[in-house]
Parts: sequence; C-alpha cells; structure tokens
Amino acid sequence: MSGSKRIAIGSDHAGYELKQHLVAFLTGLGHTVDDQGTHSTESCDYPPICAGVGRTVRDGKADVGIVLGGSGQGEQLAANKVRGVRAALCNCLYTARMARAHNDANVLSMGARVVGVGLAEEIVTTFLATDFEGGRHARRVSQLTDLENEF
Repeated sequence: MSGSKRIAIGSDHAGYELKQHLVAFLTGLGHTVDDQGTHSTESCDYPPICAGVGRTVRDGKADVGIVLGGSGQGEQLAANKVRGVRAALCNCLYTARMARAHNDANVLSMGARVVGVGLAEEIVTTFLATDFEGGRHARRVSQLTDLENEF
C-alpha cells in the first residue's frame, strides 16, 4: 500500500482535533485527503460520517479510510456497516500492521482519547505502509466477504 494515497477521513467531535492534525500530516506526506467532517468540536453523531468514509472507500473514490472518535469503537462499527468495508480498530502499531497484513483492512479506526498525536501518526504510517500478505489470509478475507453477503 505504499506511495501516495487518496484517503477519506472523518470523525465525531471527540476525534475532531486529531483529525485536523492528521489531515495536515497526511497532506504534508503528499497524500490526497477528503475530509468528510465533522468540522468542529460541537457534539455530533458519528454513524453517518463514518458510513460516508466507508462508502467513499467502497466506491473506489479513496484508497483507504480513517475514522476517529473518543474510543474508535463506534466509528469502527459504523464504517463496518458498509458492504465491502473492513474497518479495524487500531490503537497500537501491532494491530495496525496485522489489520493490513492479515485482514486487508481498508478503513483504520482510532480512539483520540486513547492514542496521542505521535502514536496516531505512527499507527497511520504503519497502516499505510503495510501490504496485504495474501496467501492463507486471502482465503479468510474471502470467507468474511461470503459472510457479509450471506447476512
């Protein structure tokens, strides 16, 4: 997943400040960033924002998505409601690497009240730099897609 990426990003009010930082960080690295909101720290509902990020990825308008909230839990759940999205909650480098390498995750979720700015930058960098390994993991991702289609 190396090289310049098109990245859709969204957050609720709890993730707003980290989102703003990551938009500047990612743009500075040469990525194209589609900021889908929220645009302030005023309380808001995250499901439509995170689903929008997921739709953007699913529809091929972004290579990857990032969703942010206080814990990242609800944001991950909302993004995963979009068919074709594999959103992973990653609040450490190991889970960021495994989400890409083993699960071919296409949306990264993080908790702004869990990770600091420096760690968030490292998690995003790791997520973007890690390629899907394929092999036995491709079979498992295919099984996940089959489950998604079944229900």
